[in-house]
Amino acid sequence: MTAETANHILKNIRIVLVNPLFGGNLGSICRAMNNNGLTDLAVVDPCSDMDMDEARRFSCNARAQLEARREFATLEEAIADCTVVAATSARTGFYRDTSYTPREFAPIALESAKDHKVAIVFGREDKGLFNEELALCSHIIQIPSSDLYTSLNLSHAVYLCGYEIFTAASVFQPSEETAPEADTALRERMFRMWREMMIETQFVHDQKLDHMMMGLRRIFNRGKLTVPDCKILMGLAKQSIWVANQWKTEKAKNDSH
Repeated sequence: MTAETANHILKNIRIVLVNPLFGGNLGSICRAMNNNGLTDLAVVDPCSDMDMDEARRFSCNARAQLEARREFATLEEAIADCTVVAATSARTGFYRDTSYTPREFAPIALESAKDHKVAIVFGREDKGLFNEELALCSHIIQIPSSDLYTSLNLSHAVYLCGYEIFTAASVFQPSEETAPEADTALRERMFRMWREMMIETQFVHDQKLDHMMMGLRRIFNRGKLTVPDCKILMGLAKQSIWVANQWKTEKAKNDSH
């Protein structure tokens, strides 16, 4: 999937909030959506005394997303043009027995969003979604959580669902190491310098030097060493040897007086 295609699909995924209560959550949700490439926000019957100043503060650089939200009187209106509609719920029982985790639902959402609008519906902070609202949805999402506390903060729930969709869309490409890997010759030069450093700094007695070097090799060979890595380590060893020799010279001068 190209980045252009993935971004088109993400634009077709709508976050729907039913009767949200707190401005801080609304602002944080705008940030969470933009973190994951989502831009379609629908708010159903928001609390009349919601603190919008708080919402703007919590939205930070996603304030444009907050201003772009659309408000609807009913959930049915907010999802009217959507095909796949997933309700999020922490409760179990009748109507809720067949559910998906956000990771399981992500490919379903992405497949449908190629050509259609998809909605993920989140309920009230205190009461979640009612059964009549669940009845309007085609899927149910349950976010895995500990039995110690199964209810998630609303903005966290939005972020987790958005993250799984964004990850499955393969939009994000992590940075890769570009420096060349150190070859054996360079690594052996580095190990010789560290051996000399341990001698000059009196870090280890001669009888334990080979044992210490084997330990050092194990440490450095656990991961890939690049050429810049080796040069930094060699520079550290070289400077440590110089400091040790300076100290010895100063000590010899003081002892001669």
